[in-house]
Amino acid sequence: MFKAFLIKYAEIGVKGKNRYMFEDALVKQIRHTLKRCDGEYAVRKSDGRIYVDAVSDFDYDETVAALQKVFGIAGICPMVYVEDEGFEKLSERVVRYIDEVYPDKHKSFKVAARRARKNYPLNSMEINMELGGVILDAYPEMSVDVHKPDIMLHVEIRDKIYIYSEIIPGPGGMPVGTGGKAMLLLSGGIDSPVAGYMIAKRGVKIDAVYFHAPPYTSERAKQKVIDLAKKVAQYTGPIYLHIINFTDIQLYIYDKCPHDELTIIMRRYMMRIAEHIAKETECLGLITGESIGQVASQTMQSLMATNEVCTIPVYRPLIGFDKMEIVDISEKIDTYETSILPYEDCCTIFVAKHPVTKPNLKFIQKHEENLVEKIDELVKTALDTDEVVVVS
Repeated sequence: MFKAFLIKYAEIGVKGKNRYMFEDALVKQIRHTLKRCDGEYAVRKSDGRIYVDAVSDFDYDETVAALQKVFGIAGICPMVYVEDEGFEKLSERVVRYIDEVYPDKHKSFKVAARRARKNYPLNSMEINMELGGVILDAYPEMSVDVHKPDIMLHVEIRDKIYIYSEIIPGPGGMPVGTGGKAMLLLSGGIDSPVAGYMIAKRGVKIDAVYFHAPPYTSERAKQKVIDLAKKVAQYTGPIYLHIINFTDIQLYIYDKCPHDELTIIMRRYMMRIAEHIAKETECLGLITGESIGQVASQTMQSLMATNEVCTIPVYRPLIGFDKMEIVDISEKIDTYETSILPYEDCCTIFVAKHPVTKPNLKFIQKHEENLVEKIDELVKTALDTDEVVVVS
């Protein structure tokens, strides 16, 4: 019965004079997302409201699922339109709405009318009372509960009259693209896809870089990362995934540096390369999935050592999360099962038996001098052979 949706937003509503920019971005993102669905849709905004109308046959469940992946949407309200043909016609449509949507009438309800069009002959309180009486006359088994009703029936008097009673939760956040762009260091693990999702939820457009180490990491490991990027792209829109061949750099570090510092020095070069790509692609920061103390390379001392090579901000949205909290989000966004596939990434190939947990930055810098002969050339080669995959 539903062929239209009222889209509710939250934070956008407090943006003052810039609100229209965020509304326009949300409309654009909704249109882009609905292109994945069967059917045709008209998306419009009017009087602080955003509406999605199906203008052809469509799949209701598919449409709702797509809208639930659009950042900026706080609620999705399936609704019906009523032309303003008098209160009697409105009453008949409300009675039919209750009958169609709620087969079991043993429920409490409350009418919440909003009269945005002030020339309507009844005010909001009068509409509430009159429609409440009409519903009770039609369905005596129902009851009124103004505090905790089973059904909150919304009636909005605008250019047309809109009726809805269900608010399906959206993902919240801000429309993608309103917060700039950042570069995600995407591995095949659980954490980094979640980190990308969380930063994108704040309106940030995401690109990504993956460090590949053939033959030590397989093509299946590379495909796993592409598949993870596809999962994240359902929320963020298209992602430009930069695939960097890291093998020669990794082997050179392994040959020239203390093995207990291998992970830290390797991470420092990953950050350098990611920052170079980020600057070339006008990103405003890097994103990692690091959480304090989760592994040896994520102690406070280790994070300081990797941060030291960066000149742009490094965003770590998971920094205070424990593993189960991260897993919960990964299951929610459907990346968990892909992340646990047993294909190793380059971070797990050359791990020392006893990696340093409290690296001394002066020692790290001194040992990196061992790389001076070839490292710049190797980094340049890695950047020159950057493979870019557009993931959508």
